Amino acid sequence: MTHKDLKNKALKKSSVQKEYDRLEPEFTLLRKMLRARNKAGLSQAQIAERMGTKSPSITRLESSLTSGKHSPSLATKKNI
Repeated sequence: MTHKDLKNKALKKSSVQKEYDRLEPEFTLLRKMLRARNKAGLSQAQIAERMGTKSPSITRLESSLTSGKHSPSLATKKNI
């Protein structure tokens, strides 16, 4: 089973679809942030410095796109 197949199967459950829809704006923002950083040619450390935070915070933000385990804090999102 591919990832796409698994995702489609899971999204057939209304509870999964509801949670997926609830999280979509957060993941859209994170994808845009990652694209912008890459387009600008900036490192995670450079972004962290501009945001007044440390690079592990940026690593966690970007890692959440694949892991789904970390939800950035409201304070961190405001700095974006």
